[in-house]
Amino acid sequence: MRLIFLGPPGAGKGTQAKLLTERYGIPQLSTGDMLRAAVAAETDVGKRAKAVMDAGQLVSDAIVNEIVSDRIDSPDCARGFILDGYPRTVPQAQALDEMLAGKGISLDAVIELKVDEKALLKRMENRVAETIAAGGVVRPDDKPEVLERRLVEYREKTAPLSSYYATTGKLKTVDGMADVNTVTEEIGRILA
Repeated sequence: MRLIFLGPPGAGKGTQAKLLTERYGIPQLSTGDMLRAAVAAETDVGKRAKAVMDAGQLVSDAIVNEIVSDRIDSPDCARGFILDGYPRTVPQAQALDEMLAGKGISLDAVIELKVDEKALLKRMENRVAETIAAGGVVRPDDKPEVLERRLVEYREKTAPLSSYYATTGKLKTVDGMADVNTVTEEIGRILA
């Protein structure tokens, strides 16, 4: 099973990916995790990525695509994988399609968690308040103003992936505002 999760930050992609990972025994592939692993392993592409990051620049699509390709070739991905946070743009999606075709595999589904952005912001405000009330430390990316910026970036760069994948017939949408169990059940129906 080869899946992509789409949806804005805070939509629950990571939560659902973790649940599917446990159910199907396939890895969740996060771009950040893959990048850090390639750098730590000092692979050729990891060294190139580290040089770019050390220079304070963004890692290019070409490097990210190569890291994803290498990771998909890992033995634990033989039964499938869940891509979370990749692709982020239509050019990355096109590169992924070419990469997978070159490996003789294809995506089974692209699951988009549809959410109300105002409700997402309210969720984040509640999470921050609960964290502070419990004496915890609020992560920088959990602050509402950071989420607002990330939502703008999502709308500009990543949201067009919905249209791209709709043309392939692989896009399936789920109400991401439902409770976690309902979302999980709906994804299960899609994958059945």
